[in-house]
Amino acid sequence: MTPPVDSSVLSAQPKEQDNINSSDFGSLDRQMIAILDFGSQYSELIARRIRETEVYSEVLSYRTTAAQLRELNPKGIILSGGPSSVYDDRAPLCDPEIWNLGIPVIGVCYGMQLMVQQLGGLVERAERGEYGKANLLVDSTSKLLDAVPDSSVMWMSHGDSVVKMPDGFELLAHTENTPCAAIADRTRNFYGVQFHPEVVHSQSGQILIRNFVYQVCGCKPTWTTEAFVEQAIREVKERVGEKQVLLALSGGVDSSTLAFLLHRAIGDKLTCMFIDQGFMRKGEPERLVKLFDEQFHIPVVHVQARDRFLGVVKGITDPEEKRKKIGHEFIRVFEAESKRLGPFDYLAQGTLYPDVIESADTNADPATGERVAVKIKSHHNVGGLPKDLQFKLIEPLRKLFKDEVRKVGQILGLPDEIVKRQPFPGPGLAIRILGEITEEKLDILRDADLIVRQEVNKAGLYNEIWQAFAVLLPVRSVGVMGDKRTYAFPIVLRMVKSEDGMTADWARVPYDLLETISTRIVNEVKGVNRVVYDITSKPPGTIEWE
Repeated sequence: MTPPVDSSVLSAQPKEQDNINSSDFGSLDRQMIAILDFGSQYSELIARRIRETEVYSEVLSYRTTAAQLRELNPKGIILSGGPSSVYDDRAPLCDPEIWNLGIPVIGVCYGMQLMVQQLGGLVERAERGEYGKANLLVDSTSKLLDAVPDSSVMWMSHGDSVVKMPDGFELLAHTENTPCAAIADRTRNFYGVQFHPEVVHSQSGQILIRNFVYQVCGCKPTWTTEAFVEQAIREVKERVGEKQVLLALSGGVDSSTLAFLLHRAIGDKLTCMFIDQGFMRKGEPERLVKLFDEQFHIPVVHVQARDRFLGVVKGITDPEEKRKKIGHEFIRVFEAESKRLGPFDYLAQGTLYPDVIESADTNADPATGERVAVKIKSHHNVGGLPKDLQFKLIEPLRKLFKDEVRKVGQILGLPDEIVKRQPFPGPGLAIRILGEITEEKLDILRDADLIVRQEVNKAGLYNEIWQAFAVLLPVRSVGVMGDKRTYAFPIVLRMVKSEDGMTADWARVPYDLLETISTRIVNEVKGVNRVVYDITSKPPGTIEWE
C-alpha cells in the first residue's frame, strides 16, 4: 500500500498519531491545488495567491510521488521555480508518472523547464538572461491567458530558456528576450510560464492564476474563512473529546485567535497559560491577563518565569541558540506547570505556515542531507521542540498565513486591538537585542520600543505598517549631550510593509516621524545616544534582526 503524503512535510515536530494540525482542516471537500516545491523563494507566495481565489493550496516536497498525489486527488498541480538548472546532474526532478495522472499541471520558471525536459523538449543556457520586469506579448488566446492584456508587465528571473518545445505544445506568449514565455499542451492541460505570476510586480499575474484555478482546473471557491472555522471547531471537538488542552498564550494575533477558536470548540476543557519570560514589551503582561479575564471571560494562568529564562540565555549570543533555548524552556515550563494544574493531554500552539516554512529543512536529500531550500531561522515553537515532548500538539493554524488568521479572528469576534496587532516574535525582545541579553538592555529596549509604538500610533500609521519596532545593537558609539562626551548604545528603527511576512519592503514613513522618534529616544531613554533607520527589504534581509 502506498503511504499517504505527509501534508505537513515542512514540520519539524515529533510525529504523533493524535497530533492535530491544519492538514486535518485543509481539504474541506478535498478540493485543492498541490504545489511541488523545487526550492523557490516564492513557493509559499504561490500558495497564498491560490488561496486568495478561495481555493485551498498546499506546498509539498518535489519528491512527492505520483501515487501520493493520486491519494490527495488535487484539482491541479503547480511546479514551482527553483535555483537549479534542469540539465545539471543533481537537478531536483519530479516523478515522471505525474504526467500520466490526467491532472492539469502548470510549471513556473524552473517548473516549466522541467516539464519541457521530461516531456521531450530541450532547455539550454540562454545567451541573455532575463531578470526583472518584461512585457508579455501574447501570441495565442488560451484559457490561461484569458483577460491578460497584451504587453502586460511580468516578473522574470531566469538564465535558462526553452529552445525546443515537446510534441503537442504550442507557443502562447513571448517577451523581447524570451521566445517561449508561455506554452501549452491544450489536450493534456499542461501549461508553462517562464515568469513569476505570483509576485506583485507581475501586473496581471493574479488574473493568470485565477484562470488556471477556475478555467483550467475547474475549481470552485470553497476555501473560505467561515468554512475553515466551522471545520476546525468540529475537528477539535471530535479529537479532543473529554481530554484537557493547555494553550501557550502570548497575547498576539495567532495565539489569541487560537484561544477563541479552542474556547468555542471545547469550553472549560481549555486552560490558557501565559508565561511571562521577561521578554515582553512594557506593560503587556498585565494588559493581556486583564483583557482575557475581564473582557473575554477566558481565564488565564499567569506564570512568572523571568529569572528562569534570563538564566537560560545568560551569555548566549548566537541567535539560533537563543531561539532554541527559549523554545525548549517554554516546553519545560509548560510541562512543570501542567503537572500542577493538569493533567493535560494536548498542548496548543499558534504556529503559522511562515513559521514552519522558515524553520524547515525543506526537501532535504535523505542520503546526503543536502537541501534545495535553505533553512533561514528556527522559530521558538517549531525548531525548539524537544524530542521527548510530553504533549500531543494541537496546531490548527499551522497552514495559515497571517492575513488568513486575522480573518479567522474577525469571524470569531476578536476586537481590532488584537486582530490588527502587529506581529511580535515568540522569543520577544530576546531576539531584538543582538548579542547577550541583560536586564539593563531589556529596560533600554522596552522604553525605546514604547516610544516607537506611541509615535507610530499618533501618526495614524499603525495599521499601514506590518511591523514597527526597535532593535538594540551590542555596540557603543561616541556622542555629545550637554557638552559632555557619551558612550552609549544605538537603537535601530525597523518599519516594514508586507502582506504575509514572507517578503517585505521598508516603510517610507515621513521624516518628521523619524525625527520625533529619534529625539524622544535619545532624550528619554538612558543609555542611548544614536538612532538609525533600517532600509533593507526582505529578501535579502529578514524582518527581525535575529
